[in-house]
Amino acid sequence: MVRATIPYIDSNGHHSSGYEEVVGQFEATADALGLGEDVRLLLRKPYRELHVELPVRMDDGSVRTFSGYRVQHNGARGPYKGGVRYHPEADLDEVRTLAALMTWKCALMDLPFGGAKGGIQCDPASMSTNELNKLTRRYTSNIAHLIGINRDIPAPDMGTNAQTMAWMMDAYGQIHGYTPGIVTGKPVALGGSLGREEATGRGVFTMLEELCRELGREPASVRVAVQGFGNVGSWTARLAAQAGFTIVAVSDLYGGTYREAGLSIDLVLAHCRKGGRMGDYGGGAPITNEELLELPCDVLVPAATGDVIGDWNWNAVRAGIIVEGANHPVSASADAALADRGVRIVPDIVANAGGVIVSYFEWTQNIQQFRWPEERVNSELHTMLTKAYRAVCDLSNEHGITMRQAAYRIAVGRVADAIELRGFV
Repeated sequence: MVRATIPYIDSNGHHSSGYEEVVGQFEATADALGLGEDVRLLLRKPYRELHVELPVRMDDGSVRTFSGYRVQHNGARGPYKGGVRYHPEADLDEVRTLAALMTWKCALMDLPFGGAKGGIQCDPASMSTNELNKLTRRYTSNIAHLIGINRDIPAPDMGTNAQTMAWMMDAYGQIHGYTPGIVTGKPVALGGSLGREEATGRGVFTMLEELCRELGREPASVRVAVQGFGNVGSWTARLAAQAGFTIVAVSDLYGGTYREAGLSIDLVLAHCRKGGRMGDYGGGAPITNEELLELPCDVLVPAATGDVIGDWNWNAVRAGIIVEGANHPVSASADAALADRGVRIVPDIVANAGGVIVSYFEWTQNIQQFRWPEERVNSELHTMLTKAYRAVCDLSNEHGITMRQAAYRIAVGRVADAIELRGFV
């Protein structure tokens, strides 16, 4: 019997809906694994949460303050690992939710990391490079006592990129000395790994390849719609198109474009490089982001933000397969309803793990002071992803459970084993 969800209540008495769903998934998994109450207590709540206020003098001379967070969920398997998100909705609930997902993702991929996440509530699109530089350095100095090459290693996430990581590395280095391994996702010129930029999208693409192989289908016969054309979505679409998949729709923040016969991703990329929006692309019909989720296609890749498929629209989704490029794009209730209808969902902790895998490679290279060639990075990424995918599929088939349930059983089981082996309980 699945337990009722145990909501996380913060110090102000507010219920955290995102974290509530993650804890609900954990509790169901803990029941299936027969975990004791002692282990559950250590995994229901994050180990540490830091909230900092970040004053920044803006270009117009005014001073603004931004709320920043770093949440460390569990470190039983190694140093904390997780990205830093710049977004207006990157509040404490979202950050702690993503930190927990990182714990399970790292464990599922068998990486020697625990889960963490950072965030600043801001709109990076409305800020200048100078303002973002100041904000990043202020944030880094305020969390510097929590991070470290063997303690907590940040990485880029939504709204941040390699440049952001370069600023973080430099700000940390001014306090602690040159430490390139303090962050991953850096520019290659500053110790970043070859292949890191496209790693998350390459991971999603690898899931598409594995699904085709399993189903015995040729890529050209598989129609794919990708919501979100940022780093993850654009690389997914680019690699999939090169492999022969038919990309029927893509979208950005403002809308999307749809062409039943398939889009030319090269032309879409050229349109984007000129600053064009998807809705203005002349090679397809304009659609909204909501309409993209309901298109007739074989595979839907939500690669933008979380919670885009829920009670309000799951019944309109027509794809037979969903590959979660974003974190937590499908609500728990929608996930259950879609699974009952026979929709196959490749969960986020499998599908979008490519980024943290290559971040692990980058961290390893920084420690060794040795750079891997890109061919090795991509080869080892493929090996780790396909191994995890097969383990999830095998457990799913063996027990007649969903891929998400199987993925969580593997991940939670590994973290629980580490907790007990270290003598925490």
